[in-house]
Amino acid sequence: MMLPAWAFWLGGGLVLLCAEMMLPGVFLVWVGLAAVLTGLAVMALEFGFAPAVALFLVALAAGIGVSMTRRRTVTRVNAPETGLAGRIGRLISDEPEGARVRLGDSDWPARLLEPAAPGSAVVVAGVDGTTLLVRPQQSATPHTP
Repeated sequence: MMLPAWAFWLGGGLVLLCAEMMLPGVFLVWVGLAAVLTGLAVMALEFGFAPAVALFLVALAAGIGVSMTRRRTVTRVNAPETGLAGRIGRLISDEPEGARVRLGDSDWPARLLEPAAPGSAVVVAGVDGTTLLVRPQQSATPHTP
């Protein structure tokens, strides 16, 4: 007994959608959805192989296109918009190997832009990688988020 063409499209799409749940990334979801859509269209309209492949390619391109336009931007840790710049912390230590600042509930490596005594309040002027660039609070205009 030979299976109809729509069963191959539909079955293949469902297999790809299941594989998407087990593998990292989000590419197989578009291939799987395009195959399922093609299978449903072939079942309903009963057209041949060439139109089915064309529909599959169009559906795949549309899915990938939609996902690319709606893609979220990744927020970087040291970007100014993350809210670290302008926050007030406490200088924990200023050792030769580097300063440490308590900001919120975390300790951060820091570089002093101006001299400050341990225990004093400092304002984050910027971020270099994961190192805070700080200056004493009285010499900076604090930014309250």
